[in-house]
Amino acid sequence: MDIERGLVRTSLGYIHYRAAGSGRPLMLFHINQQSSALMLELMQALANDFRVVAMDYPSHGHSDPVPGQPSFTDYVRCAVAVMDSLGIERTAVLGEAVGAGVAVEIANTHPSRVEKVVLVNCPFSPERGRTAVHVKELQSGLRPEDESGFPLTRTIDFLLERDPGHAPMHPSQSWMDRINTTQMEVGRNRWQAVTALANFDLDDGLRRLAQPTLLVLGEHFHYTKYLDEMRARIRDTHHAILPGGRFCMTWERATEIADHARPFLLNQTP
Repeated sequence: MDIERGLVRTSLGYIHYRAAGSGRPLMLFHINQQSSALMLELMQALANDFRVVAMDYPSHGHSDPVPGQPSFTDYVRCAVAVMDSLGIERTAVLGEAVGAGVAVEIANTHPSRVEKVVLVNCPFSPERGRTAVHVKELQSGLRPEDESGFPLTRTIDFLLERDPGHAPMHPSQSWMDRINTTQMEVGRNRWQAVTALANFDLDDGLRRLAQPTLLVLGEHFHYTKYLDEMRARIRDTHHAILPGGRFCMTWERATEIADHARPFLLNQTP
């Protein structure tokens, strides 16, 4: 797969993106504390049918760092700047976890530019404030750091013992090394994206969605138990449960996600 990489100048500095394929546009939004590097498998699975573009949020991957606390509005502003730079007038959007929230926000704030939405492991809970509680749980030792606040690397054994809910179904140290690398890139800014999610009203966002929306959830993902509540809030919703799926599915289960997303996005019978 031929990967194009570039930088787009925005009001929040330069934003890095990866792009592949030449079909209908599809913007990808990554998970917390990571980057578009974790979208490479999904890009490969979709590049034959779509012009796939995955950007790094400000402070993440190879995008410029930003001080303070950005919001999903800021992330969307950067995404629109990337779209404009690449000549993308209208697109579908796909995001996982935190990225699902970004996909919801761009669909609601720029409805004329978003035709369909795919939410992978949407982190919705009917319990208000649950995301903020989750952030505190992660900061309590599940994501260790040095005295300056810079993240420390983790072994796969550490993850499986302390935080198995965020481990893949087929764990390995090479998987953990890839997570560690991208976490080093975001550094002390690593809490920005999940804090932006905690500050975002996802309940209201789901209720406002007007575009056809596909929910793809891992069988063992924590928020899958709220599938019925998610579906009740979205006007035009479809869903798929991936047996055995849990976390980082855009990486670990890229082919299966593509198999569900492709017919939905192309109006084909699966």
